Amino acid sequence: MLIQLLLVIAVLILLVVFVRSSNQVFVQAGKRIALVVFAALNIYAVMRPDDLSIVANWLGVGRGTDLVLYALVVAFMAGMVSMYQRFRVVDRRYTELARTVALREAELVNPGRGLRPGGVPASVPGHVPGDVTGDVPGDAERVPAVGVTPKDALL
Repeated sequence: MLIQLLLVIAVLILLVVFVRSSNQVFVQAGKRIALVVFAALNIYAVMRPDDLSIVANWLGVGRGTDLVLYALVVAFMAGMVSMYQRFRVVDRRYTELARTVALREAELVNPGRGLRPGGVPASVPGHVPGDVTGDVPGDAERVPAVGVTPKDALL
């Protein structure tokens, strides 16, 4: 009985800490609801382990503890996939930020070179806006893309 009380208190403390400290946007409502449901199921499993064994037998699992282990493995993998996706988004944002900062610093450090807002030197005559091949010095012989007027090529 003492272990049941300790486990229930631990689950409730973790639930309160998560819900209170996760006011940020990246913690979606669905994740909060899933955690509350998962915590409620854990409390029920701790308080009524025989019921969990019945459910496990009905699902074809030998014991209730094995069912809990399998559920935790699935929950862990779902959490890892979610973290991986979130880190990919954050990494992409940092890359974009680093590029923007580098271009701004280049504009500030080299004002005499005539860098335009896109980070393209104004001295490159054949540059097509949005085309990175014109950014290479010495690429002045390049012919602009079809349909681009000389005025557009210099913008």
